[in-house]
Amino acid sequence: QVQLVESGGGLVQPGGSLRLSCAASGSIFSFYVMGWYRQAPGKQRELVARITSDGSTNYADSVKGRFTISRENAKNTVYLQMNTLKPEDTAVYYCNVASPFSDFSSWGQGSQVTVSS
Repeated sequence: QVQLVESGGGLVQPGGSLRLSCAASGSIFSFYVMGWYRQAPGKQRELVARITSDGSTNYADSVKGRFTISRENAKNTVYLQMNTLKPEDTAVYYCNVASPFSDFSSWGQGSQVTVSS
């Protein structure tokens, strides 16, 4: 069983920065894909960014150039550095770990990010 614990959310002004962290415990394998999703009120959950075990990344078009995903395999931790935040980035952000070889997927508890003046 995999448990994910997120930290780093909060309130920030437009143009500001936040860094989210997600630490995984349990049966974690280095080949797992780790990612961040978000869900704004009244909207569906969407992919923000994800990173494979070899460091390959992909981002939603809306965050390219502003957000950076990274991971530390030794610590089973994934990060999301969010810069130049906009009000439309306001959402609950969820960490995800998934196997590329099965239907295994695990979610964090969610972290609220609010961008407002």
